[in-house]
Amino acid sequence: MAVEPHLQDITHTIQLAVAPVFLLTALGTMLGVLNTRLGRVVDRARRVEARIGVEVDGSQGALVAEIKQLSFRARLILYAITCGVSSALLVSLLIAVAFIGYLFDAHLGNFMAVIFVLAIGAFVLSLIIFLREIYSAATTLRFDLEGVARRPRPG
Repeated sequence: MAVEPHLQDITHTIQLAVAPVFLLTALGTMLGVLNTRLGRVVDRARRVEARIGVEVDGSQGALVAEIKQLSFRARLILYAITCGVSSALLVSLLIAVAFIGYLFDAHLGNFMAVIFVLAIGAFVLSLIIFLREIYSAATTLRFDLEGVARRPRPG
């Protein structure tokens, strides 16, 4: 049984459109991670801000410094989210252009390649910014194990 060329064309178009869906899945996962990190930074900032008005023992300078660091991290996460969402939008546009090209028998290969490169570029930029935010978070960790050992134990 011979398959109609028209049916082969749409099948090929669907195959081409399915590949970017995997990229959308990765982007969705990445955006979920970024949103979780942003929520944690915001929660921590709210707790620190609440302590600023209460603390009077001279630790306000440290609290203000922590708020500045958290603000920097939140901005980085927002930039990474913006790049990730931009990438997802470009991938979605890529899928739409693939079907539009099929429906109107237009040769949009070069345009699709440009969209794909832009989408991957935005995704890479999102990952780089995410890595910078992780580095920023890791450099603020304080492992004061000696101070913990000197504290009196409760009970």
